[in-house]
Amino acid sequence: MENRNNNEGAAKYRGVRPRPWGKYAAEIRDTDRGGARVWLGTFETAEEAARAYDRAALAMRGQYAVMNFPNEHNLLGSNACPSSSSGRRSTSQREVIEFEYVDDRILEQLLEDEVNRRSKKKG
Repeated sequence: MENRNNNEGAAKYRGVRPRPWGKYAAEIRDTDRGGARVWLGTFETAEEAARAYDRAALAMRGQYAVMNFPNEHNLLGSNACPSSSSGRRSTSQREVIEFEYVDDRILEQLLEDEVNRRSKKKG
């Protein structure tokens, strides 16, 4: 159990997990798509990642969203979302699948399958 807490003192946020190289990944489950993971991005701090999760939760679930920083959104009103520190605001809700520690042969096969699928659609 001691190995699970490599980031002692680090705050734990909903939808946020530390990456091995020191950054933080954010993702949210989309209940409209059977609980599929929606990738929100990789961030420098856990707080930035948590705020990205909050924006996505608010957009997906509205007033029923469970958020990391609910007081920040209550002060802004139900329709407002603060912008991220980079000044960009994600409006697309596309799903991105992240592969970790995947063998190169598997990746090549996936790419080949995609090429074959596209060529069948054209022909």
